[in-house]
Amino acid sequence: MVTATDNNGEGTEEQLIYSAKQYEDEYENTNSATDTIPQILDLNLRGMSIKVDRDTLVSLPESLLIAMFPNGLVLGRADPNSINNNSEEETDESNKGVMTTFVDFDYCCLDYVLKFYQYAQESREEHEMQNNLHDINFNYTTSTPYYPSLLDKRPIIVLREELEYYCVVSKTKKDLVQIKFASGEYLKQENLIFSALQKNIARENNIAEQHLIDMLCDAGFTRQDTWGHREIEPNKTCIISMSLILLKTAGSDNHMATAQKLLLFWRKPARKCWWDGKTVEICNEPIKLWARRTWTLELALI
Repeated sequence: MVTATDNNGEGTEEQLIYSAKQYEDEYENTNSATDTIPQILDLNLRGMSIKVDRDTLVSLPESLLIAMFPNGLVLGRADPNSINNNSEEETDESNKGVMTTFVDFDYCCLDYVLKFYQYAQESREEHEMQNNLHDINFNYTTSTPYYPSLLDKRPIIVLREELEYYCVVSKTKKDLVQIKFASGEYLKQENLIFSALQKNIARENNIAEQHLIDMLCDAGFTRQDTWGHREIEPNKTCIISMSLILLKTAGSDNHMATAQKLLLFWRKPARKCWWDGKTVEICNEPIKLWARRTWTLELALI
């Protein structure tokens, strides 16, 4: 129990010791929790097996980890679609010393991110071989903040879109499930990253959103870029899209200023949500198609 501090300041030492002990306990608990996680994790993503290094998994974007493990990482999580587990398979797993964790997440999406991380790592190593990090000119001035993390890390811009769509049909004799699937395929083909946001800007004349596009294009994207990964979620009217790109940290002064702004999103994902709707012809039927788009912008360092 903490002793309250009186007016003379007595008891302050006890409070400081208590705080130090509390932080020490939290640090020890964090270390013990990390030690329980194996170095190599065997993940089963909707039937596709993949092995991921623990350090690589921890370095993944925060928004991606939340989508993969909404309730936290539970090692050895059973397949939720399996009612009865096969005892022979469990015995075989224990003999191998491998604990498989089932994750309800798209294998292709994670594979896309991991391949980009590998590319970024190779790019960083090549960059270090060609240049001395201490001799890199970042056009640093007294009025410009200094970010040492840009010297020894490769910043990656992570952009993720979660698109939930709704089909409004007045009267139809066709299967609604077929219409929903066809609507998803229609939206999936609209894979330009900034197309929907640009239409929203034109409709509402939102200057802040225009500045967002300008900033992202100045940081490495182009206005005609398409999503690196875009796929319909199984059994859902939802499309998940992701795109990763290396942040520009060299070149004009404007590039460096943009890089410094985007560093604010490191481990602090920012989200933006908006609605749009239009009438389209799906399966020879006029369909009012509503879409709720949620963008997540984040910066990762590798």
